Amino acid sequence: MSKVLVVGSINMDLVMRVPRFPQAGETLTGGAFAVVPGGKGANQAAAAARLGSEARLVGAVGADQFGEAALANLQRQGVDVAAVRRLPDAHTGVAMIIVEPGGRNTILVASSANGELRATDVQAEAPLFAWANILVLQCEVPLEATLAAIRLARANGRPVLFNVAPAPAELPEEALAVDWVVVNEQEAAALTGILPADVPSALEAALALRRRGAQQAIVTLGALGCVYAGREGTGHIPAPQVEAVDTTAAGDAFVGALATALARGEPLSEALLYANCAGALAVTKLGAQSSLPDAASVAALLRQFRGE
Repeated sequence: MSKVLVVGSINMDLVMRVPRFPQAGETLTGGAFAVVPGGKGANQAAAAARLGSEARLVGAVGADQFGEAALANLQRQGVDVAAVRRLPDAHTGVAMIIVEPGGRNTILVASSANGELRATDVQAEAPLFAWANILVLQCEVPLEATLAAIRLARANGRPVLFNVAPAPAELPEEALAVDWVVVNEQEAAALTGILPADVPSALEAALALRRRGAQQAIVTLGALGCVYAGREGTGHIPAPQVEAVDTTAAGDAFVGALATALARGEPLSEALLYANCAGALAVTKLGAQSSLPDAASVAALLRQFRGE
């Protein structure tokens, strides 16, 4: 079984469907509303667990109803949350998500407890870094916690998958000098100055990330799939075409699936195809963790995409 360790955020997502994004100062009547567990760290741990990995999460929540609900939901999906701190003086992180027809979304995040995760909290969980097959990181907890996790993974000889999302204004080279760096189009532009508009420009951005220290760089392109640049050269991996309902957590489904496949020892090209299928399935449902696919669904879509 893949052993996936995630250090990252835990949120409760407030999701509303709207006919279009509102203008500044405008009040717009929306449609369906849902309260759904989210946060990139929690989503990616849940995605890995649904796909058959043994997943453990290091993070923080507040001592409130949102925190209790988020952790209970993660446990139901098979994520070990013993290393999640419960902070009595903080609120659990919240994301407000507005979704247009066609699946495009706008997200506002209040970090709250996620912003209180410290390097010492990560270091207190040092045995988990010897246990894991792979470490997964994002950018929704303080950089000091992320760097502490990278250093512990290196000390234990464990590979690191860093989903640089959302991309910060500044990032030390140490953070990018990991085994796999995963970004979407906007994150690639923030880190390299190259906005991927197609496969060739995405490959250019991936190569720029390699020059910044990434051992292998992956740029996701939504319906176009993803590209990679690394030890296996460069390439483009297409994605299945599906009807998009909500793109929330599609990237997290991709990352959780990629970590699961890499931890199983699959070659990067095969792991990326598997991850593309997971990401495609995630956009067909509303919400974050509620949209994450299980192993059987991803395997079925993968067979269909290959024409088997």
